Amino acid sequence: MKNNLYKVMTVLTAALAIFSSCKMENPLLVESRNPYGAPAFDKIKNEHYLPAFKEAIERGKREIDEIVANPQEPTFENTIEALEYAGSDFGRICGIFYNLMECNTDDQMQQIAEELNPLVTEFEMYSSLNPQLFEKVKAVWDSRDSLDLAQDQKQLLEKTYKGFVRSGANLSEDDKKIYAGYVEELSQIQLLFGKHALAAAKAYTLNITDENDLAGLPDYVKEMGRSTALEKGLEGWAFTLDYPSYSPFMKYSENRELKKQLYLAYGTKAVGGENDNLELCKQIVDLRIKIANILGYEKYSDYALENKMAGNTETVLNFIDELVYPTLPFAKAEVKAISDYAKANGFEGQELEPWDFSYWSEKYQKACYDLDESALKPYFELGSCIDAVLGLATRLYGLQFEERTDIPKYHPDVKVFDVKDADGSHLALFYADFFPRESKRGGAWMTEFREQCIRDGVEYRPFISIVTNFTKPTGDTPSLLTHDELTTFLHEFGHALHGIMARGRYKSLAGTNVARDFVELPSQIMENWAFEKEYLSTFARHYQSGEVIPDELIDKIIASKNYLAAYSQLRQLQFGIIDMAWHTLTEVPAEDARTFEKNAIRDFTVGATSPETCTSATFGHIFTGGYSAGYYSYKWAEVLEADAFSLFEEKGIFNTEVSGAFRKEILEKGGTEDAAVIYRNFRGHDPKPEALMKKLGLWKAL
Repeated sequence: MKNNLYKVMTVLTAALAIFSSCKMENPLLVESRNPYGAPAFDKIKNEHYLPAFKEAIERGKREIDEIVANPQEPTFENTIEALEYAGSDFGRICGIFYNLMECNTDDQMQQIAEELNPLVTEFEMYSSLNPQLFEKVKAVWDSRDSLDLAQDQKQLLEKTYKGFVRSGANLSEDDKKIYAGYVEELSQIQLLFGKHALAAAKAYTLNITDENDLAGLPDYVKEMGRSTALEKGLEGWAFTLDYPSYSPFMKYSENRELKKQLYLAYGTKAVGGENDNLELCKQIVDLRIKIANILGYEKYSDYALENKMAGNTETVLNFIDELVYPTLPFAKAEVKAISDYAKANGFEGQELEPWDFSYWSEKYQKACYDLDESALKPYFELGSCIDAVLGLATRLYGLQFEERTDIPKYHPDVKVFDVKDADGSHLALFYADFFPRESKRGGAWMTEFREQCIRDGVEYRPFISIVTNFTKPTGDTPSLLTHDELTTFLHEFGHALHGIMARGRYKSLAGTNVARDFVELPSQIMENWAFEKEYLSTFARHYQSGEVIPDELIDKIIASKNYLAAYSQLRQLQFGIIDMAWHTLTEVPAEDARTFEKNAIRDFTVGATSPETCTSATFGHIFTGGYSAGYYSYKWAEVLEADAFSLFEEKGIFNTEVSGAFRKEILEKGGTEDAAVIYRNFRGHDPKPEALMKKLGLWKAL
């Protein structure tokens, strides 16, 4: 009996040990057992992040120490390639945590991010400001002419060496400490900026309880407002600052006072109050100036543009000028036409206010083209659009998409697809997250949970994600997209294809790891199919009747393609001007951010403006994202895509010879060569701004 009891206790103790081990196992630190090694989103909890980051940082430091301690002569393999692989666990965990911070965050995650910031910055400095490590990197760089390196290896060597120099490796020890302080402080302020922007957007709700205040709103907008109110526990209808809620209200509502309230709430997010970002804009810019100066640059733009296609500040400013001045008279004419139309059709004010413009531009578009956006939505049911967008990749590139329900997701809204090439080989996992929620920031973007690379002869295929904020299903009505949302879907999917079809050895050169002003080419070229009858007619069917979209409606979409083309281009250029205004400073301006911004675009503004609003306060692209001194990239890439798509127009929009060349020369190559060379290899010549002006119907302005 005693012996049996001992055996029982031994078994129970062993079982408890196994249970405790399983319980303590951190899913971020062990190899995933999911298909293709997909992240274990079903097991990852907030409490796993800090321990995982700390362990990954220690592993990364040991890997760097091994490179430094290697007694052999520095070579490409034992230094540059080894450094490329060092910190892989850290990079993988970053790819999960920081991406979820954008689309499925909570207060605890934001607190974790604040705790992580100094740890992450210190780890980055452990490598970039390590004098012994840089000495080895420099030794390989100095001997580059005698090395027999492939093109991608040459590119990796150059990127690695210049990355060290641009991160302060040549600074004195005292200046390295100052530089590290700037970088850490900047990281903290940028995190706070993003936190404020998200909190400010979440804090506002327009709650309507009188049905008369819904005048002009289409049924789908009312249904959306009702659904939002129910979610928030409110009576009546609720509208938020999420774009799928904000935009249609501004476009269709007949209540000017409510539109004014919503417009000002949208335009003054993070302006004043507990989530104020105005002072943070100046603090961020001040730190960037200091970083640029200590690295030997007069302005931050000089530093930021050095490794872009444009190459320098002067080129970017000239590029903006080449577009903005010819565009301006066309934009003024468009705004005047809408104003004249409004005054002739019931508008009683002296001048259209900014909160009036969307409403009357929609009315004018309908009058000019007989095109009602709400009449288009029933033909763009999200499920059909998903099939069509994925199907376009099948038709152009032979890709196949199989939805997987056995792969964990980070939110129930997410769809996961197994992407296979034409020969059946696995290419990627594709995650699609379509609907707005309070845990997600506004906008649309593509990202990666894992980048493509080849290591030790094993290829790791990527995990690609797109995130949008499309209209949610309401009641018996499925998610119906506007044509603009379909275009956004195609845009982000273009980025996804860039990641999905990556073919390279090194993750830092794979997929979207290209010059910032080149990265938008694969996305913006995809938008063109949204205006092609041959494509739209294959899938656009009324979600209730099944009726194929009439040719008449497609003709109207195409005819109105360049409606407000100049105004829209001017708006994008204004963003670029604001960006460059901030990042060409040599000292922080005395005036507040709002005044500075308005002065920057005063000469390039058409129509009425509001003194209260400020784009900079929530301009995450330039203050927390990767587009500081780089927002011009969208227009730069539009020039590229206008020129590139002309080849599809010439040969056929489904021509597989052209798409095959685009895949081989653009999508698969990533950053393995200079972007200008990659583009010329595809197109045979350099693009010019007139390609875009012609596409927009503004050629006469040149």
